[in-house]
Amino acid sequence: MTNTHLPLLLSRESGEALADQIVRSVAARIEERLLRPGARMPSIRQFAATHGVSAFTVVAGYDRLVAQGHLESRRGAGFFVRERALPEERPALPAREAPPATLDVAWLVRSMFRQSPVNLSPGTGVLPADWLDGPAVANALRALSRQNSSILMNYGTPQGFLPLRQQLQLKLAENEIDAAPEQLVTTLGVTQALDLVAREFCRPGDTVLVDDPAWFLMFGSFAAMGLKVVGVRRLADGPDVAQLAQLAALHQPRLYVLNSVLHNPSSTSLSAAKAFQVLRLAEQHGFTVVEDDIYSDLHPGGATRLAALDQLERVIYLGGFSKSMAANLRVGFIATSSERAQRLADRKMLATLTTSDIGERVVYKILSEGHYRKHLDRIRTRLDAVRPRALRRLEQLGMRLDPAPTSGMFVWVDAGRDTNVLAAQAVRQDILLAPGSLFSPNQLPSSHMRLNVAALQDEGVWRFFDEAIGR
Repeated sequence: MTNTHLPLLLSRESGEALADQIVRSVAARIEERLLRPGARMPSIRQFAATHGVSAFTVVAGYDRLVAQGHLESRRGAGFFVRERALPEERPALPAREAPPATLDVAWLVRSMFRQSPVNLSPGTGVLPADWLDGPAVANALRALSRQNSSILMNYGTPQGFLPLRQQLQLKLAENEIDAAPEQLVTTLGVTQALDLVAREFCRPGDTVLVDDPAWFLMFGSFAAMGLKVVGVRRLADGPDVAQLAQLAALHQPRLYVLNSVLHNPSSTSLSAAKAFQVLRLAEQHGFTVVEDDIYSDLHPGGATRLAALDQLERVIYLGGFSKSMAANLRVGFIATSSERAQRLADRKMLATLTTSDIGERVVYKILSEGHYRKHLDRIRTRLDAVRPRALRRLEQLGMRLDPAPTSGMFVWVDAGRDTNVLAAQAVRQDILLAPGSLFSPNQLPSSHMRLNVAALQDEGVWRFFDEAIGR
């Protein structure tokens, strides 16, 4: 395939930045169908030479065109015009109704927010602050502050900042999920997204299936609503589908919540075969699948997503940016059918009126500027660099990796002893661990624990493990 001949008129006297001119001109040619989907763009060097600009300027323009969904980058092949098909309207699913439980996970959440004098927190679920792109967030905030101040003083809209939802449409399309802006609702992170979905679909006494192990905070949240939380054994390639079938037949659940990509706490991902089986069981037993994809941006690519297979018919897709951009922004989203999105937006409005328009504008600016993709590359590269050493040292201590992760920030280890006791010992040394009992709905003592490989770089943690576990 030959490169597209792309003569553009770029002016240094216009007052408009050259990168902005490249973005505007190329986007216009794509919208006018002068550049066809699949066409290869000139290489960065060729474009720069033809138009008398620096390679840096061309990279900035191409990155923004990728972020806006006009181009796609193919490793080793260059940049190509993206196919931008319009999503189909999807039919809504009817809502239905499940036994209370008494689960208390608040103590770990409180511990997560403790101000420790040292950063020894391998039990946390976030990356260290210096791994994240603080300057990008700061720049976005400064740019926002220079805009008309009235936008900072008013409410947002219940469904969420429209340009952000339009940007999310492009982002989801990269994972082959069709979701128009009217199918998206912004939330205060995935935490609020789960809460809204559960309240919309469930009534006290209903059953919700979750992975076992899984993210502990939702256990307590669902139990507080009077729901019965039942765990489905999680294997290396997804749920134990035989057990899922048995539990679905027995409990007639309303929802099944799972991570398909970089499961918390094991960092495993769903296989394509298991994904089809889950969707078949959902259809057979009438439950809705809630796909929590909060860690998806840390995956190197090529993962199977239920929402891509199902296209939001029986799957509700959740995402957010607390793990990869900034936890304090609290920006998440729900992707579902248009009808369900409206219902969820109404429920959100009754609970909180709107989410923070300021935070959503910041996230939109970072996504649309085109830098986010490179930021993710840096995070993944850094995780890949620290993970092997951390896994090796854990194995040397006699811990069993269950299984050994190849991507993501977590490792699920068997310490060979009650990790509740281990966590209590660690807290006395200002070290936060996440014992395995928290990650199961029954909260029985466990020899497993979740560790964050990004937070295993301090020798103080290893001294503690040497003393507590070392042989």
